[in-house]
Amino acid sequence: MKKYPRVLTIAGSDSGGGAGIQADIKAISATGSYAASAITAITVQNTLGVEDVFPVPPSIISEQIESVLSDIGADAVKIGMLHSGDVIRAIRTSLDKYNMSNIVLDPVMVSTSGHRLIEESAIDTLVAELIPRARVITPNVPEAEILIGRKISKQSDFPDVARVLSQNGKVSVLMKAGHLTDSNLVDVFYNAEEDSFIELPSHRMNTKNTHGTGCTLSSAFASFLAQGYSLNDAAKAAKSYITGAILAGSEYEIGHGHGPVCHFYNLVNNEKEQ
Repeated sequence: MKKYPRVLTIAGSDSGGGAGIQADIKAISATGSYAASAITAITVQNTLGVEDVFPVPPSIISEQIESVLSDIGADAVKIGMLHSGDVIRAIRTSLDKYNMSNIVLDPVMVSTSGHRLIEESAIDTLVAELIPRARVITPNVPEAEILIGRKISKQSDFPDVARVLSQNGKVSVLMKAGHLTDSNLVDVFYNAEEDSFIELPSHRMNTKNTHGTGCTLSSAFASFLAQGYSLNDAAKAAKSYITGAILAGSEYEIGHGHGPVCHFYNLVNNEKEQ
């Protein structure tokens, strides 16, 4: 019998469909893996922003994780929105029970519209208890600034920042450049397992459709790891995928704010060609 590469995504739900668990499932599916999910919060949001957040109790999050892992299993895990220390500890305990190691953590803290998505007190718990369990973390510049406690003003800072975030070379780090102002963006991937860096360049696109890019990139990264890619190859493939999804999504209009990327652009293009 054939077997799917399996990814469990643990994240919040976005009612607008552009980010969170919805974006994760789309990205995992579009890149060739099977997506299962554990929802950490229900958000009330659309392209204009987050209006409200309803946290899911930690026990229910744990039960979702254990229900999936005890039956379907997972070759990789993507973690997104975590709003409290209790949720973080519950997730860590559940993943420890199943000895999960291929973990991609996107340290979601603030939405595109500026809504705070994690309690201030939970950040220390994230750093102490969950980041060390990850194989890869994928912070954007504002998230990295919160984690290291200082401003990041230029892309040349990325290697030093990545080393700090790696917790003495234990965790690989993909630093994303999109929040800076450069026209030529150079994401930097620090492979902690090889103590090496690779640059992932792209050109800034003039589009407002960037909602869910972090969720999409980290989910694609997890999907490629689930398929057996090396860390460096997974980083390159995820970067290529998100770049294509942003470019294709720039042609569309959904809602009145920050629209989503085009997660299935490869399938849409194939259909047009036929």
